[in-house]
Amino acid sequence: MHKTTLYRRWGSLEGLLADALDLAGEDNWTPPDTGSLEGDLRALAREVVESFTDPATSVSGSAIIAAAFQSQRAADALSAYYGERFKRCEPLVQRAVERGELPAAREEGIDAGALARAACAPLFFRLFITREPVDERTADQAAAAAVAAAHAGVFTPPSGAARAASDSGASAAKETGTTTEP
Repeated sequence: MHKTTLYRRWGSLEGLLADALDLAGEDNWTPPDTGSLEGDLRALAREVVESFTDPATSVSGSAIIAAAFQSQRAADALSAYYGERFKRCEPLVQRAVERGELPAAREEGIDAGALARAACAPLFFRLFITREPVDERTADQAAAAAVAAAHAGVFTPPSGAARAASDSGASAAKETGTTTEP
């Protein structure tokens, strides 16, 4: 494609990448279903590793991430793309609850998106911040850490009473100018 065609149609490379992400978000991707929560998260994390280390896909994936740092339009498209991907991970949590791997959800449930992000975030950090290598072992470690966090209740919002107490404590800290941070 000629450069003038790109700029006439999309205005910039970031515009092209944003449209590409919009189209990619319309696919029929579903989260892995391996029969266990850790297996599902391991497969999800390995998909990230493969996407960003496979020579056939890594250049375009990295270009999209880079564009998000340069263009609000690309950043919004990337955020929407991954937001939709992580929303699609809700069945992954539902299956884990049904299998007894996670406690039955309270009224608010387990935040499937937060769990999926926790399994993938260490990989993105290594790929794009520290530029460290990632492989299946790294993906498996990230998945295991996310499962441990899920078992510890990290992705379950506090109950209504605990949330109200937490919110009132935060409000009091704001009013007095104190914080609970070290």
